[in-house]
Amino acid sequence: MRIGIDDTDSPAGMCTTYLGAVLARRLDEAGIRVEEIRLVRLNPNVVHKTRGNAAVCIECTGDPGTAFSIACRLVDDLAELSFDETNPGVVVADRPLPSRFYKKAVQDFCRIDEAVALLEEEGALFRGYKNQRGLIGAAAAAASAFDDATWELLAYRSPGRWGTPRLVDRQSVFTADCETWPHTWDTVDREYGLVVCVPHTPDPVLFGIRGDSPGSVKKARGYVLSEPPGIEQVFLTNQGTDAHLISGRIGHLKEGCSYLLCGTVTSPPVTGAGGHVSFSLGDGEGSVRCMAYEPTRGFRDTVRLLFPGDEVTVAGSYKRQSINLEKILVSAVVPVVRTRPPRCAACGKRMTSAGTGKGYKCRECGRRSREPERSVIEREIACGWYEVPPSARRHLARPLVRGPPGHEGTQL
Repeated sequence: MRIGIDDTDSPAGMCTTYLGAVLARRLDEAGIRVEEIRLVRLNPNVVHKTRGNAAVCIECTGDPGTAFSIACRLVDDLAELSFDETNPGVVVADRPLPSRFYKKAVQDFCRIDEAVALLEEEGALFRGYKNQRGLIGAAAAAASAFDDATWELLAYRSPGRWGTPRLVDRQSVFTADCETWPHTWDTVDREYGLVVCVPHTPDPVLFGIRGDSPGSVKKARGYVLSEPPGIEQVFLTNQGTDAHLISGRIGHLKEGCSYLLCGTVTSPPVTGAGGHVSFSLGDGEGSVRCMAYEPTRGFRDTVRLLFPGDEVTVAGSYKRQSINLEKILVSAVVPVVRTRPPRCAACGKRMTSAGTGKGYKCRECGRRSREPERSVIEREIACGWYEVPPSARRHLARPLVRGPPGHEGTQL
């Protein structure tokens, strides 16, 4: 059977993955054999999410009624039910739910009544708390079918330490990255000297290590020195897979969905207030603004090197009529020709404009010329993929260390 749980946390605390890890242990104690635990990321643009919009799915063998009772009791005990926007959902199904619901929850938006109708049709046990919104994520988790997958080891703090400063040795995290990259990633941001895997929010997570296998994340974890964790759990997950991206066309984009779009740069990149960089992308039928926001740091410097006529593919979420860039493929760059007044053949001085349509004139000797001096500027950007740094990467975005979009990953 599959157990799905979602929406148990709040900005002030708790974490659905922590509740899932505790639940796995409670099930085991009750004689229900846990076979796999999944961390299922859903559409990152859902406005009701707390942090990373994660649900949990536990595959196990045993009595569904017993599992349902244990799961509901644990949600009653640990979920942040006093917070208005926390609306947990618990689902127990004797088989995987239809994967179409999972796919829609990752790439689009689902309604509560859709989730309830699906659960009733499939004969699942379910409980929705308060407005029942968590049933969407819980049902999606129970319906999850990963075409590509990665793993994450999450270490959780002992309850007595929640809300206090985390004690994780910085150098040990860099050592873990150095010893296990590229089989682990987003542990640190080397370019900017930042630790990425340790959160700053008041939840139970101590740190998380992402990688391409359970062995890789466990190896990296072995290098990390920290306060004693309460429990640890390795999850199978859709993180780092680009599962949220849809192949799209300019002019046919839905607010809150995430796309891969091909087109041509139609305007020079412009740096606006706050350091955000934008340019227009067109496909002959329409155009859309693409944004590289300030937190993407040096990625903006790459975007600034684009020029009208360059052919690119962009990946990112469509929000407020803009594509918020996660990565970009430069397929072809146009030659850039610089023109300026020619030098006088007689005296070597650079001429000046003689007026619109009148060519150029030497101020020294009066000679004239009709043609400007032309030179091809060597482009500073090469064809290939470019991505935001680890410190700005979304959970679902596939890092290039795993290969570009469309590259074959882990098939399950």
